[in-house]
Amino acid sequence: MMTAARTADTGITGPGELDRYTYAEAPAGERAAVRPWDGPDTELGRMSRRGSASRGRGLHGQLVQQLGQMIVSGDLGADRPLVPEEIGQRFEVSRTVVRESLRVLEAKGLVSARPNVGTRVRPVSDWNLLDPDIIEWRAFGPQRDDQRRELGELRWTIEPLAARLAAGHGREDLQQRLGDMVEIMGHALGQGDAITCARADAEFHSLLIQAAGNRMLEHLSGIVSAALQVSGGPVTGCDRPNEASLGHHARIVEALATGDSAGAEAAMRQLLVVHPDRVVPAPREH
Repeated sequence: MMTAARTADTGITGPGELDRYTYAEAPAGERAAVRPWDGPDTELGRMSRRGSASRGRGLHGQLVQQLGQMIVSGDLGADRPLVPEEIGQRFEVSRTVVRESLRVLEAKGLVSARPNVGTRVRPVSDWNLLDPDIIEWRAFGPQRDDQRRELGELRWTIEPLAARLAAGHGREDLQQRLGDMVEIMGHALGQGDAITCARADAEFHSLLIQAAGNRMLEHLSGIVSAALQVSGGPVTGCDRPNEASLGHHARIVEALATGDSAGAEAAMRQLLVVHPDRVVPAPREH
């Protein structure tokens, strides 16, 4: 069982704090410079949120999630050595779980493993910032404001273009589904059903990118999906009726139906202006 803290005789703190380990495998000159594993228990509670890539994958997924958030939050700074034995003891998991988890983090650019050097945390410039998990971890960490701004700017680039392209493809099946999402959102807003509204909104934006007919653009849809799955503020946009937002969604659908590329692009830009600094959350698993 993975635990937040242990009470072994290795300089570890008691309940309510994280473990503190020295790094036995690090050269003696480095040990004093290594920051201990420490932080309040509330941070561990926040780390228990399960990201998209680690959701439903047991101990392996949980360890990826916790180490990933600790790296992204800065609790494990750049060039910090990660010793598998230490990690296994701290979280009470096998070497296999640790090894596979570090491989996932390496694929995301968060850590690097080299012979005779070991595994170390990489600087933020090496991270895959478009990875959905990293987007989520940043959104719930100290970089949340930067993440909100950057996601908003990226959506301004992707979604108006997708709307313009979608209007020229005449995908009636997708247009019908987009219209259905607008109807569901309208009903949900009237009923104060934030969960249904958020689901329909996320589906709307995903379908719109699919309708653009550009495979490379569709490949970037994960960025928009990630943006819609993390909360950028206390107001979700579906917590209260928002006729302006609903109207812009409807106008996008109308523009697609008539092949009005410029109108679809303009309506999308207007939609993003309604809450320019907000990232709409989709329902999260607990």
